Amino acid sequence: MRLTAPGTGWRARLAGVASRLLSAAVFGTLLLVAIIATRLVWSPDWALARYDFLLLYALSLQLLFLVTGIETRQEALAILAFHVTGTVMELFKTHMGSWSYPEPALFRIAGVPLFAGFMYASVGSFILRAANGFDIRFENFPPLWAARGLALLVYLNFFGHHFGPDLRLALMAGTLLLFLPCIVRFPGGLGLPFPLVALGTCAALWIAETVGTLTGTWTYGGGGGMARPSLLGSWYLLLFVSFMLVSPALNIARAPWKLAPGPRVIERNQRP
Repeated sequence: MRLTAPGTGWRARLAGVASRLLSAAVFGTLLLVAIIATRLVWSPDWALARYDFLLLYALSLQLLFLVTGIETRQEALAILAFHVTGTVMELFKTHMGSWSYPEPALFRIAGVPLFAGFMYASVGSFILRAANGFDIRFENFPPLWAARGLALLVYLNFFGHHFGPDLRLALMAGTLLLFLPCIVRFPGGLGLPFPLVALGTCAALWIAETVGTLTGTWTYGGGGGMARPSLLGSWYLLLFVSFMLVSPALNIARAPWKLAPGPRVIERNQRP
């Protein structure tokens, strides 16, 4: 599908969009900085475990965002829902041996340190901040029942493929079928296909995964090193779950979307 950018200077528009999207990822970026810094300086002899410090650090960031108005209470509740959903998957995946957390922690459930849920919450924070910081239009958005149904199937497959066939490729095809006609229209007229935006975002998440494995914060199959390239596909699918999970909460909390008559368009309401 052709990238749509009416007018001239689309490269400048793309650079501007990328810059603002990076600023929307401030929570996840600060969390990654802490993961790297603690790996460099932390000693196993210290009274406070590294994972527990990361939990306290993430909680402090969340509180700071609330106090300073970077996030609202409604947005924090939406991120909490994402945190819980991610933690449930973490509990299952670590139980099945998909990955593990090798260091000790006081604040943990089974094999999952509680700070891990904030890695998922950072994705929710990014979506919320990006949506609220832009006048974004989603043109030709698929029917909501279909998008939510696909997101549910994707989430269930993360569990079900351990016991039956892995439907990942079919679900990826489903995302293209539903969302390829959808154009994410940014300020200035730049328009990108929804799956392309998701693919670019999951590439950034793969880098974050690699930071986690290289620092030994979590391991896949008992080893470190670069994150597996196959995780790109997993994060690509998880982003559709993320969007459909957070956007209904946004609708309830702030009503930032509206379904326009005529061509199917979802756009942010302008604040008075």
